Amino acid sequence: MSNAKAVFLSIVLTPNNDGYLASVPGIQGAFAEGDTIEEAVFNCIDVVKIIAAYRAERGETLGFNEVEITPDTQMTIAMPVGVS
Repeated sequence: MSNAKAVFLSIVLTPNNDGYLASVPGIQGAFAEGDTIEEAVFNCIDVVKIIAAYRAERGETLGFNEVEITPDTQMTIAMPVGVS
């Protein structure tokens, strides 16, 4: 697990005509749609992974909120599990 890093993102969710739009401020092109909030979030995460892989090939990073992961690293995440 050498050089492993986690990136913490803020995802903005916006209702639209077909469901939801999820976007990441600060990362150009990081947005995706979904019929549900969960689908939009996971689709957006997939897009961010593609962007991160592309930037890594060029020797670039996403540029913010990166945390090095060690065997002792613990993380807490929050994500929606339902909306009423």
